[in-house]
Amino acid sequence: MQNSWSGGFTAQVTITNSGSSALNGWTLEFAFPGDQKIGQGWSAAWSQSGAAVTAKNLDWNASIAPGASLSIGFQATGSASGAPAAFEVDDKACEV
Repeated sequence: MQNSWSGGFTAQVTITNSGSSALNGWTLEFAFPGDQKIGQGWSAAWSQSGAAVTAKNLDWNASIAPGASLSIGFQATGSASGAPAAFEVDDKACEV
């Protein structure tokens, strides 16, 4: 979490390509553990269905070179306590 207040919070997620080839188009997926709801997001196309959250690349950040990172983020409502336990990029588990 980057910032929290009563009833909301902001968060930043850093995606690092630890592979040997570029990611050309990416999708990040995770699930909130509680009643959190994405409001606005930046540097990705954000969507939410129930607890499941998806962030997809934008045209300008679709490619992530090997060893490179990019940061995306969002503002949400609900309690900031209890961060998601697992993240996946393109259906591959990520280190948290």
